[in-house]
Amino acid sequence: MSQSSRHKAAAPGDSKRHVNNNNVHIMPAHPIDDVVSPFGDAAPNISDSELRETAYEILVGACRSTGVRPLTYIPQSERAERTPAPSLSSAPSLQRSLTSTAASKVKKALGMKSIKKRVSGESVGQGKAKRAVTVGELVRAQMRISEPTDSRIRRALLRIAGSQLGKRIETMVLPLELLQQIKPTDFTSQKEYEAWKKRIFKLLEAGLLMHPHLPLDNTSTDARRLRQIIRGAVERPLETGKNYESMQNLRSVVMSLACRSFDGSISEKCHWADGFPLNLRIYRILLEACFDVNEPTSVIEEVDEVLELIKKTWEILGVNQMLHNLCFGWILFHRYVSTGQVESDLLFAANNLLMEIEKDAKAAKDADYSKILSSILNTILDWAEQRLRDYHDIFHDDNIDSLETVVSLGVLSATILVEGISQEYRGKKNQVDVARDRVDTYIRSSLRTAFAQKLKKVNSSKKLSKNQPNHLPVLSILAQDVTELAFDEKTIFSPILKRWHPLAAGVAVATLHSCYGNELRQFVSGITELTPDAIQVLLAADKLEKNLVQIAVEDSVDSEDGGKSIIQEMPPYEAEAAIGNLAKSWINIRVDRLKEWVCRNLQQEVWNARANKESIAPSAVEVLRTIDETMEAFFMLPIPMHSVLLPELISGLDGCLQHYVLKAKSGCGSRNNFIPTMPALTRCTMGSKFGAFKRKEKLHTAQRRKSQVGTTNGDNSLGVPQLCCRINTFQHIRKELEVLEKKTVHQLRSSHSTQTDNITNGIEKRFELSAASSVEAIQQLSEAIAYKVIFHDLSHVLWDGLYVGEVSSSRIEPFLQELEHYLEIISSTVHDRVRTRVITDIMKASFEGFLLVLLAGGPSRAFTHQDSDIIEEDFKFLCDLFWSNGDGLPADLIDKFSTSVRSILPLYHNDTESLIEEFKRLTLESYGSSAKSRLPLPPTSGQWNPTEPNTVLRVLCYRSDETAVKFLKKAYNLPKKL
Repeated sequence: MSQSSRHKAAAPGDSKRHVNNNNVHIMPAHPIDDVVSPFGDAAPNISDSELRETAYEILVGACRSTGVRPLTYIPQSERAERTPAPSLSSAPSLQRSLTSTAASKVKKALGMKSIKKRVSGESVGQGKAKRAVTVGELVRAQMRISEPTDSRIRRALLRIAGSQLGKRIETMVLPLELLQQIKPTDFTSQKEYEAWKKRIFKLLEAGLLMHPHLPLDNTSTDARRLRQIIRGAVERPLETGKNYESMQNLRSVVMSLACRSFDGSISEKCHWADGFPLNLRIYRILLEACFDVNEPTSVIEEVDEVLELIKKTWEILGVNQMLHNLCFGWILFHRYVSTGQVESDLLFAANNLLMEIEKDAKAAKDADYSKILSSILNTILDWAEQRLRDYHDIFHDDNIDSLETVVSLGVLSATILVEGISQEYRGKKNQVDVARDRVDTYIRSSLRTAFAQKLKKVNSSKKLSKNQPNHLPVLSILAQDVTELAFDEKTIFSPILKRWHPLAAGVAVATLHSCYGNELRQFVSGITELTPDAIQVLLAADKLEKNLVQIAVEDSVDSEDGGKSIIQEMPPYEAEAAIGNLAKSWINIRVDRLKEWVCRNLQQEVWNARANKESIAPSAVEVLRTIDETMEAFFMLPIPMHSVLLPELISGLDGCLQHYVLKAKSGCGSRNNFIPTMPALTRCTMGSKFGAFKRKEKLHTAQRRKSQVGTTNGDNSLGVPQLCCRINTFQHIRKELEVLEKKTVHQLRSSHSTQTDNITNGIEKRFELSAASSVEAIQQLSEAIAYKVIFHDLSHVLWDGLYVGEVSSSRIEPFLQELEHYLEIISSTVHDRVRTRVITDIMKASFEGFLLVLLAGGPSRAFTHQDSDIIEEDFKFLCDLFWSNGDGLPADLIDKFSTSVRSILPLYHNDTESLIEEFKRLTLESYGSSAKSRLPLPPTSGQWNPTEPNTVLRVLCYRSDETAVKFLKKAYNLPKKL
């Protein structure tokens, strides 16, 4: 946060000295115990109040010593009554009027807001509070030094100056001089004086023995003598007069210890308060004067003048600008923490000073400085990281402005520790980005913690609401919470953290992606089937992942690698694939169940045409209902890939339905199962036609029927009604498939699935296996019914009865009567959409049977030339049966399929000679010149035609005529009997 932006945040004149200021950003208060002092325990036997008085003595002494006028003492009572003037003291800086203080340059440099001009500074003393009208009085009040103490110190300093004219303060051991000049009469009681002397001795012990400027030799006699003198002074009061031997001995040993130097010579400067870390403890007490004694969170407006005075002690305390920056930075930070972390100005100022310290650290060579610097930075870093590792819980709308400062403190501390102090990293400065690494750690740590808290909260609320209806799964709720967390991160925190980490938002969402992914993987591993909860979780995960990836991509637009490193940290959840796999499993389970059901129920199906009014199998109704319910359930699945998985579902269901059709038609026979085997060619026996037909020959013929009539390989126990029921079932399947396909198109379009058009355009063909099998089954069973009726069920009146013996006495009427009965059954049973086909197939089979009787009826049949009219009339009766006075089959359809019979019947009107000649001609045309010497026997093609030699030959074989018999005997030597 820039300095200018800080000044814009609060207009000049806004007071920051009141904790209840509405503009103050509050952070959670942490006790001072959270921050351990990094300075160690210097002079633990000296209290802060004792050191504060010592610090004030040094400050006043240093200021007077640097003056240009002779020291003059003015009693406090007189000083309060007179107008302050430079002539009152040789230290103009102490007596500078507060009204002349300009706007603080220090505050401006540290980025702190200026506050209203101080109305008054109050001195601390007996009686009525008085206004501090000079910088010196302000400092005294700030350091909580009483007026009597101040007067005593000033009188003593005048006496010291009088006794040692021309000597500077740094060439004296001030506690020793004060001990000699201050008498019991300067105190209100002997007890107070003794306490004061005790402090002086503790100070000498701390500055010369415990924390000396130069390390002491273990064999130092001066150190041993000083300890003896101090112990003796505790047991018996030490005479402090100038001429007393005890005082002379004390002075001798103190000066000997204070004037030591590194080269062994006697130093002109006395070192009694510049030993580390005692000097820093004293200096920190002086710096505390920069804070308003009445408002601990406020730095006084006169901080420039106060610091000007404090810096005069540098020579005595061994402080330089680097140590000053270090101590003042710590004081600002420590004051912010110890006052409840309510004044962000203090934190901001500490951060700005830390930037200066970063520069100092690069040039620092002093071991003591590096030691205290490392201690301070580690303390600040620990404090900052406690907050930054969980910044989601620490920082909110009311204190978010402090986040940037806290991050800066942490990053600067870590950077200085690594780059400025650590020897290990000095050779790796260009390889290590400390700031980015630290912020990366903060982001990941805080988001893991925030995620864990969200998960715990969701689990807790889930337990409370588990009995409530329509509750969402835990991971679905968690996905929503994580999405909110990610967008909050992007909006609130990432813009701040991006200053140190260019991919702050990307790292954040990658962390959340990983955390949620761990939970999701555990969830998916436990899923065995597609449940509503599973779908909700996977869809929520997919939506979450898309949001997280989008944030990562937007965050890395300007990065060097385009965000590849972040995206690589986010292996896909593959939620859609998981949904797809579960949906496929769902499909396979239902397809397998249906297939098993089909096999089991088909074994129990009796194909009862009276089971329902549609005359269809109940098992088919159930199969189609199951398929419809499966399709309904599929489209009710809340998945995004209906169009992708639909072909697989339809393929499975189509296969089940095809299996049903194939199993249902198996064993029902076909056309070839019922067509009788044609007997070998024979010639008629002359006279048999005109004699009485012997009964035993007829019986013999009937007994041979099995050898002449083809046997079926199908299940002959299935009657026509059962076969009709199967045909109706197959037709019902075809019809329902059309309805199902249209319904599926509508459901698919309503599902808002992708690629819908591509699927719906080809949906008509999706059930193609079962649809094609149904068509084929209808065709097969229609022919099977036709040939079963004609050649099996009616064989006794057709094959065994029609034209056997006398033609006139064995005509077609019995066959027509029984056939009509079958047609009535079929018409009342078969569905009207396939009824015409079945009856047409029966008509075709009857026409084929009629021709077989005429052309392959065996030796029991013989026709004369005169029988042709009877035959032609019988065929007309057969055609009329199917026409049924216009209520049956269309006339053009009858004409179409009767063409073959009608083309052959004229052969029976021809005389025998004409038939023989026609046969010879056709044979010669077929076989060429090779047929002239001997007529070949034309093979039976089964395709009856008046221009086909075998057809004409068969008419001759059944012609009851001597000419025909002789021709056949001569040409082929055909037998008369089988």
